[in-house]
Amino acid sequence: MKNAPDLSAQIAKSIRDAIVSGDLDIGERLPSEAELSEQFNVSRSTVREALKRLAAQSLIRTQRGATGGAFVNKLRFEDAYGQQITTSALLLSMNAVDFVTACEARFALERACAPLSADRRTADHLATMRAEITRQGQPGLSDESFCASDVAFHRALVDGAGNPVLSYQLAGAVEAIEPLMNMITFTARSRDHIIGLHTAIADALESQDAAAVDSLLADLAAYTSKLGQSVADAKPSKT
Repeated sequence: MKNAPDLSAQIAKSIRDAIVSGDLDIGERLPSEAELSEQFNVSRSTVREALKRLAAQSLIRTQRGATGGAFVNKLRFEDAYGQQITTSALLLSMNAVDFVTACEARFALERACAPLSADRRTADHLATMRAEITRQGQPGLSDESFCASDVAFHRALVDGAGNPVLSYQLAGAVEAIEPLMNMITFTARSRDHIIGLHTAIADALESQDAAAVDSLLADLAAYTSKLGQSVADAKPSKT
């Protein structure tokens, strides 16, 4: 006999599959806990655990009152960013992905956005990037704040592509891989050089020069790879 956690996971999967297939529509009310308990032949506490799993994935929302219950939620790409970032970070740490591989993946994905971002970026995206460049040049800015600003700059570049599917897919690349790379290289890199590249990228995006954006991202990739290698070379060898 399966234990309660296994049963709750099975129930959650069954309901999730019904949502994905369209058998349960957005906004539709799920059967009550009592009805689900009878349907799956489990206790109400097991049903509640299954519903918690679905709520944690933003697949359902609960509402109190006489007309309350559990309803199929409309999942937005933005709502799933956190899970994508967390999963990417866990995969990187648990599989000990090396710096070169992470760098290659991050910039290959980001450069794929360059033509779209050059064509579709809005004034808001450019304003965000310019604001982060200004922030990066502030005297006394901590390494942690500089790295966070670096991520925000590239997040705006990716979002400038105007494609929510790409933004979702690249959430892990920008907000999981980039912080890892920053953590390794921040002591060796030149802030002025990074700011110069960021300024040139923003200028190229404003001019809608996709080729220049791609070339500058390639320069940034090469510089980042060089920094990673220099940090690795500076580490004392293990005996």
